[in-house]
Amino acid sequence: MTQLLDSPAAADAALLAPTPIAVAYGDGIGPEIMTATLRILEAAGARLAPVEVRVGEALYRQGHTSGFAPDAWDVLRGAGVLLKAPITTPQGGGYKSLNVTLRKTLGLYANVRPCRAYAPFVPTQHPATNLVVIRENEEDLYAGIEHRQTREVVQCLKLITRDGCERIVRYAFEYARAHGRRKVTALSKDNIMKLTDGLFHQVFDEIAAEYPEIGREHQIIDIGTARVATQPERYDVIVTLNLYGDILSDVAAEVAGSVGLAGSANIGQNFAMFEAIHGSAPDIAGQDVANPSGLLQAALMMLGHLGQSEVASRVQNAWLRTLEDGLHTADIAGPHTAQVLGTQAFADAVIARLGQNPATLVAEAPAAPLTVPPTPQPSRAIDKQLVGIDVFFEWDDAGRHPEQLAAQLLSLGHPALQLSMITNRGVKVWPGGASETHRSDHWRCRFTSAAPVGHAEIVALLQSLLGSGLDFIKTEHLYTFDGLPGYSLGQGQ
Repeated sequence: MTQLLDSPAAADAALLAPTPIAVAYGDGIGPEIMTATLRILEAAGARLAPVEVRVGEALYRQGHTSGFAPDAWDVLRGAGVLLKAPITTPQGGGYKSLNVTLRKTLGLYANVRPCRAYAPFVPTQHPATNLVVIRENEEDLYAGIEHRQTREVVQCLKLITRDGCERIVRYAFEYARAHGRRKVTALSKDNIMKLTDGLFHQVFDEIAAEYPEIGREHQIIDIGTARVATQPERYDVIVTLNLYGDILSDVAAEVAGSVGLAGSANIGQNFAMFEAIHGSAPDIAGQDVANPSGLLQAALMMLGHLGQSEVASRVQNAWLRTLEDGLHTADIAGPHTAQVLGTQAFADAVIARLGQNPATLVAEAPAAPLTVPPTPQPSRAIDKQLVGIDVFFEWDDAGRHPEQLAAQLLSLGHPALQLSMITNRGVKVWPGGASETHRSDHWRCRFTSAAPVGHAEIVALLQSLLGSGLDFIKTEHLYTFDGLPGYSLGQGQ
């Protein structure tokens, strides 16, 4: 038996054996476009063994708040790869985002979203568009850590880690190197969020220095997004944080021609998920009008990931030839459309052109995503000192005059920690402040010390607040790291 397995014939048979993949048919238009996509892959000779995984709206309605059937995780781990159609998350509280759960639970830290124009066959004002958005996929505001703190104020925590920044930035440069891309552009808002986005920018500069052959630049996210919308040809690879990347990639896909044409890969060390970037579009579900191209493009990236690039190239070229022949779904119909097709008829048209190459568009295989091992920097000793505390209050006395709140707090007379600032919605209102500043019932009061303090002093301060009649609702310790403050100042300070 061992001799048989080691034979060339056995090795060839192993290479030709179908690869198990988990398949989620999704909600809304999901089942239609998944059926069309799988038919095309099968006709092209893709060596796949699909296993359906039960996730989505029906599972939510059955009482599974995560949207997963009990056996879903076993199916996913057994396959290692998921091809997923769009999912509908019910509106209202109590339902977790299935996409976010998948990405975070399975460590899918890199979201890869190519956006390319197919002019003149798909209408676009920017025919030279050919960029890739590399989006950090696990952190940022998408951690979903939210709290209602007062009658008027809710908060969402933005969490950014050095390790997360290092992984996604290195992935972007490795992707550029592997696919012959010339430049990586980082987009952030570190002129305002100096600690969170500032860390991302700092890590980008550090890692970019290791890739001298690749151009690099950093832009503020707002002007960067505006330029993607008006001058997309100036970009090659864009790397950015989670929320920005989600928005930006939709902008880029629409600028290129249609969100319906764009697929994405979600890559981790041990798992990969492939999906269209558009939603489940329940308003057109069951009408056989949806464009399967976005999911098909995701599936072709999946084939590259699985080592079946020759099949991916065969399908991609047939798909391009279909576009050239003017056989389009309704969402991309334009001057070059010869016939508007439904979902399944479009799939039939692609199948009929397998083995053909495009006449005008460049024949290609979709760029396969990478799996880049994380390379965290070794930790070093840091001098961390506790120097104060921000105490947040719900306070709604008549007029909301910060001087009255300050007087109450100063009367506490705590020996180690002194009231140094009060802000409202991040704007300093005491000492000084402007009478025009609008104030809510949510107040941040900063107590600081000239010298490092311990937890005993923090507890003593909070203990003194118990008898003040003030409702403190949240605290944040203030630290310095190697002498530098690890906390933001108030606007206007």
